[in-house]
Amino acid sequence: MCGRYALALRPSQIRQMLEEDGLEIDDAPEDAGDGAPRSSYNFAPGYHGVVYRASTSDQNTTREDEQHEKQNDATQDPKYPKDYIKYKLQSMKWGLVPSWTKRNPDYGSMLKTINCRDDSLSSPGGMWASMKTRKRCIVIAQGFYEWLKNGKERLPYYVTRKDGHLMCFAGLWDRVQFEGSGETLYSYTIITTSTNSELKFLHDRMPVIFDPNSSSIATWLDPSRKQWSDELQGLLKPFEGDLDIYRVSQDVGKVGNNSPTFIVPLDSKANKSNIMNFFNNDHQGNQKSLQPAIDEGAQVLKEEHKRQSGTVQKDRRLVAEGSTTVKRKAKESLDPYDAPEGNPKRQHGGHVSALKNKRQDKEKYKEEGFRKITKFFNSK
Repeated sequence: MCGRYALALRPSQIRQMLEEDGLEIDDAPEDAGDGAPRSSYNFAPGYHGVVYRASTSDQNTTREDEQHEKQNDATQDPKYPKDYIKYKLQSMKWGLVPSWTKRNPDYGSMLKTINCRDDSLSSPGGMWASMKTRKRCIVIAQGFYEWLKNGKERLPYYVTRKDGHLMCFAGLWDRVQFEGSGETLYSYTIITTSTNSELKFLHDRMPVIFDPNSSSIATWLDPSRKQWSDELQGLLKPFEGDLDIYRVSQDVGKVGNNSPTFIVPLDSKANKSNIMNFFNNDHQGNQKSLQPAIDEGAQVLKEEHKRQSGTVQKDRRLVAEGSTTVKRKAKESLDPYDAPEGNPKRQHGGHVSALKNKRQDKEKYKEEGFRKITKFFNSK
C-alpha cells in the first residue's frame, strides 16, 4: 500500500527533470496560484499532486461512443494518431472520485480509493472498468513512505530510487462534476502490486514503478489502446531496479508536518544538522528564524548526496535552489479546499487507515455481508 509519499518539487522543476529523462511534455501547471499542485515532503491523501498523462478528451464516453471509436479504429492506420499524441503534467487530487459520483464523498470514503490493487484490474467490470481502458496516467513522486510494525511502535521508512531519478507510479485518473456544482474535480489513484524482495520486510504491497521514458510508460499512456489487454496487465509488476530504503524521523507520521529532513536517513550524518535540532533548540530559548534552518538542512542533504555518489551532478532528490520553502506549522492538515466538511463520518468496520489494510476473517464477512467499494460513493 502507498499512503504517503514525498513530492517537494514545483511543476517547472518536475518538467525539467522529466524532459531530461526524455519524456515529452507539452503543457504543465503553473508553479503557484490557482490550480497549482502542492509541494510537500509529507504528501498525504487529499493533497493535489502532479500527474503525467496523454492529452486526450476529458469527457466521459458512452457505449455508443465506444462502438463508434471501434469502427473508426478498424479503418485507421494505427500509427497515424500516435504522431499527434500530446502529453501534459496536470494537478489532480489524490483519492479517486469516480465520474458517476453525485456528491462529494467524505474523507473516509476517499481514503478507500487512494490505491488500486493490480489484481482488481485483471477481471472485466468493476469500479475501475472505464478508467483502466481510457484514463491511465503516471503519478510523479520523489519517493514514498512505509511503516514497519515493531511491537506497539510503527517505524517510518523512506523508499526512493537509488539512481536519484523521479519515481513514476502507474495510476488511473477520473473527472467528476457534482450535482449542483459548476466545478470539475480531477482525481487519481496509485496502482499497487506485490512487493519485491527488497521491500518484503516492510510491506507486502508496493506501487507499480516505471522507468522514465521506458517502453512501459509509452504503452501505458498510449490513448489508442482503448481495450484492457494482457500486455497492459503485464506491465503491473514489482520494480526490478535498485532502491534505497532507510528509517526516517517519526515526525513524518503526522499529516501537516513538513521538513526536508524527512527524506534523510535517521542515522545519517546529515541528520545532525537537520531542522529538528532547530525546534529542540528553540524550546530551550534559542530563537532562530525557520528559513535559515531549512536552508541549512537542504544544503546538508545536497552535500551528503554528492559525497555518497562521488559526483558533483545536481541532486535530483532535492528541491532546486531558489525553490519556495514550505513553512507550514505542524498543526496544519489539508488545504482548506482539500479538507472534508465537518468530521469524517465513521465507516462501517471501524477506523480506516491510509497506511495499512485492516483484515477481517471470513466468518465476519459472512455475517455482515461484503460490500463493494462502489457502495461508498453516491450514485443516486
